Amino acid sequence: MIAVQPTNTPEQLQTDAKALEQFLSQRLNRPVEIVFPTTYAGVIESLRFGHAQAAFMSAWPLALAEKRAGAEIALAEVREVVIGQEKQEQPHYFSYWVVRPDSPYKTLADLKGKKVALPSSLSTSGYVAPMARMVELGLLPKDKQTGPKGFFGDVVLAGGYAQGWEALKAGQVDATVIAGDVSEKLYREVLAGTRVIEQQGPIPSHGVAFAKGLDAQTKQALTDALMALNEPSQRDLMRKFISGIFIRFEPTTGQKHLASLNAFLQSTQLEFVERLR
Repeated sequence: MIAVQPTNTPEQLQTDAKALEQFLSQRLNRPVEIVFPTTYAGVIESLRFGHAQAAFMSAWPLALAEKRAGAEIALAEVREVVIGQEKQEQPHYFSYWVVRPDSPYKTLADLKGKKVALPSSLSTSGYVAPMARMVELGLLPKDKQTGPKGFFGDVVLAGGYAQGWEALKAGQVDATVIAGDVSEKLYREVLAGTRVIEQQGPIPSHGVAFAKGLDAQTKQALTDALMALNEPSQRDLMRKFISGIFIRFEPTTGQKHLASLNAFLQSTQLEFVERLR
């Protein structure tokens, strides 16, 4: 069984899962079931209690799966991202604080007491990394479960990068964040209409975790099957199922792939807001 972090409606995910289940079943010569827990925490718990042998997850849940469930981080997703103005294929990317071009604010320090939009308190690139950068700059205290409300006058959790951009355009907030792993169209639209005042990263992409105790033979067979999804003929499927900018999987380890994220979490002491038993 493979658990997948929720990224779309259950109906659409189930439709896309059928093709992936068939592909993996043929490669492994055994039935494969793909399940969609309704929360991030549910994916982690499925690994922890042995209900799933593998999971597709974003960076922060990957770190939690490694810490709480003893999971092994085996594969990183290489994505088509934009770093600065350059399109690259990387397992990491950066995010950027932006203001309107005519804004009087030149640095993050200038935003003290102002109103900002962030995509979600669960976002690695839109929340954890920006808070860690503020700690690094001395704008927030270190090791204090650091959140943004101690510095900004008001924080709007907009629900996504596009929503934060709309709020900035409308003058509803003084600054927002954009990340290099959104659609290139949105990314370039935001950068063309704003001024970058700070950046943070590298931020790890999504990845694949294996359950603790998965035997070596099964682990190798599953790795080989997942790496076969790197074939160009499978890209459309993976872009529907994993992310719209999927290029390929590459082997990794938690120590390698999550190093920057673990440093962010160490400096901010942020806690995942979904409850884990």
